[in-house]
Amino acid sequence: MRLFGKTTLSEFLGDNVVWRNLEPADPRLPGLSAAWREMGLEGPRVPRKAEPGYARAIVHLLRQAQALAAPGTGLSRLLYVGDTRLLDGTAYQNILEASGWPGLAFIAAEKLAEPPRMTREGSIFVANRWALLGDFVREAERAGLPLAPGTALVLDLDKTTFGARGRNDGAVDRARVDGVRETVADLLGPGFDQAAFDRAYGELNQPAYHAFTADNQDYLAYICVAIGAGMIAFDELLREVEAGRLRDFAGFLQAVEAQAERAEPRLAALHREIAARVAAGDPTPFKAFRRREYLATVARLGQLPDDAPPEVRLREEILITEEVREVALAARERGVLLFGLSDKPDEASTPTLEQAAAGMQPLHRVPTHAFGA
Repeated sequence: MRLFGKTTLSEFLGDNVVWRNLEPADPRLPGLSAAWREMGLEGPRVPRKAEPGYARAIVHLLRQAQALAAPGTGLSRLLYVGDTRLLDGTAYQNILEASGWPGLAFIAAEKLAEPPRMTREGSIFVANRWALLGDFVREAERAGLPLAPGTALVLDLDKTTFGARGRNDGAVDRARVDGVRETVADLLGPGFDQAAFDRAYGELNQPAYHAFTADNQDYLAYICVAIGAGMIAFDELLREVEAGRLRDFAGFLQAVEAQAERAEPRLAALHREIAARVAAGDPTPFKAFRRREYLATVARLGQLPDDAPPEVRLREEILITEEVREVALAARERGVLLFGLSDKPDEASTPTLEQAAAGMQPLHRVPTHAFGA
């Protein structure tokens, strides 16, 4: 593997990108808030990636994007590239069902300790090397699903098109942790205890606590704020969760409400804001944290010099996956519609109006290095 210079995701995707809210970066494509009826949804609630409603929205967006890119040429085939068998595999199967197209999917996670291997599970190919993506494309061509007009190539973004799982995904996670840490430190000021934060975040960010945190980083970030502000002791929280008295984040908010109201005004206002957003069904209620995550992610894009050691680059910099980039560029040249999907919140992916006016870009337009085989 080696370095392939700097580029952006927009080199091959353009603005055919949607983040969690399903509002395309291309302003010519009406997003979910304006077109949910045309998408076949029951309302403007944003469906999650594994839900059938998400697939209906994506199929609608793919058809609209194709009408702009190649009027008169409909879509009839699907190729999907992702990094998780459950989430991406489910999204892919739902898109097939919603569209009626034939398709194949490639799901990869780099495992260099194993011999290279790609196995087929129905219409999903599971690989332990990103470099096997070329073999997948050849399998697709033999199956009658070529890189040609009428094919949609859907690329998962997070830990696939950049931050490749098993190779470079740790840099994506570090950006998120940077965002959490900086948010908590800013809110707690001189009272911020780095060691106590690391202990709480490290423990609660494990699968054993997913029933309580819902594996939601907004929830976890605010729990760390509450612990650091003294709304609840960390050991007491663990006991309450273990005993089953704290079952979910809504219960946690209720449990610390009295202490939050006695906190300094900024923390009390934050608690009320997050509680209101949770009650309204917002899956990303901690907006300040997500804005910090955006800045922390941008800070890890393209920041290292070209002569940085590969092991340092893979650990610290979020990189474009060269194998995905090369297939995407070849597909674009052959008339394939490319579209990028991200479950990352919009607030963690795009600049504010003020930041955009200062020249900051959404993540798919921020330059970084491409790296791969």
